[in-house]
Amino acid sequence: MSEAVAATPDRIKRLIVESLNLEGMRPEMIEDEAPLFGEGLGLDSVDALELVVALEKEFGIRIKSQEIGREVFSSVSTLSQFIEGRT
Repeated sequence: MSEAVAATPDRIKRLIVESLNLEGMRPEMIEDEAPLFGEGLGLDSVDALELVVALEKEFGIRIKSQEIGREVFSSVSTLSQFIEGRT
């Protein structure tokens, strides 16, 4: 596994905490398979939009609105796979 691929989940976790200003939360506290919405981190649709903007800046990709779905944004792991497929 390359260093860049291994770092993707960590970069996503850092982005989630920093871009969404999650107080009392540190990137290492987020599990790769934990749900981002609902019972997991409890993110909402506004958080999703902010996260998309942060991900686009961080990874230099464009995410179309039809690509923003529950499957892609269900966990750090699924988000990481999506991003790695685009970069």
